[in-house]
Amino acid sequence: MNGVTVSAKVNGDAVQYVCPADESLLDVLRNRLNLTGVKEGCGTGDCGACSITLDGRLVCACLVLGAEAEGREIGTVEGLSEGGKLHPLQEEFIEKAALQCGICTPGFLVAAKSLLERNPNPTEEEIRYALAGNLCRCTGYDKIVRAVQSAAKIMRRGKKAAR
Repeated sequence: MNGVTVSAKVNGDAVQYVCPADESLLDVLRNRLNLTGVKEGCGTGDCGACSITLDGRLVCACLVLGAEAEGREIGTVEGLSEGGKLHPLQEEFIEKAALQCGICTPGFLVAAKSLLERNPNPTEEEIRYALAGNLCRCTGYDKIVRAVQSAAKIMRRGKKAAR
């Protein structure tokens, strides 16, 4: 196959792949790297289902070319859990019933983690603003916001205990 050879880090692991110059990072992650937690909702950057981090910045994978990931660090929902232990956000989404069909959930989780890394104690308004780029067609957003608030509290307690 003719294409671009790309070396990047995905969820902390070095990867290399070959893709056509016009293939989206969303398609690379799903079809070449088997990271199917990244979902395609709209393909135009409007729904947030394909939210990932690229060098620590929250982006829609459908709007980035796979070739643009050369030398960069990519974070997906698959990178949230560690050693089989769910991240507090994942646990609280389950506990608070903040998911239904699951299409939007990975994007919400990645966006919420990005928020909590920048702001470990966000207000409800800050959470809603940070998640405004992620759309859910099944749930009301209240359970999602409550799950993020609860996870933030757990994560703050965990950081205090680690000191």
